[in-house]
Amino acid sequence: MNSIEPNINLNQAFFSPGDDCLNHIIDLISKAKTHLDICVFTISDDRISRALLRAKHDGLEIKIITDNDKLFDTGSDIKSLSNEGIPVKVDNTPNHMHHKFMIVDREIILTGSYNWTRSAAMYNQENVLSINDKFLVNKFSEEFDKLWLACDKF
Repeated sequence: MNSIEPNINLNQAFFSPGDDCLNHIIDLISKAKTHLDICVFTISDDRISRALLRAKHDGLEIKIITDNDKLFDTGSDIKSLSNEGIPVKVDNTPNHMHHKFMIVDREIILTGSYNWTRSAAMYNQENVLSINDKFLVNKFSEEFDKLWLACDKF
């Protein structure tokens, strides 16, 4: 049985500037039933962080992988998310972990160029795409699992 509501159109594209990308991310977070696997360069948009904390407090299993270069930037929400009990792993290699994707209940991928920052919504030309193709979900899940094992605990 699918955990995502069956009447949701899962294959969608959104663009910024504007709140369309942001709203879609928050919508998918709020509709998740079991878990979120998140692999993003940074999270500094408090609206996304608040949605993640609501999901965590509602019992969702959430894991985040992020890059070490943006971890302690002004406005980064990674430390506060970790302090709230969300497991975070960090890529400490000399290269960037520059992915921007989220796997919702191992059924939907959200990906695209959109950085999870307020600037992305307000100024940048960016995009998000959500896909429910099982083959692609499996490929992204394999990549997430590989990175989760390779990255360091925050």
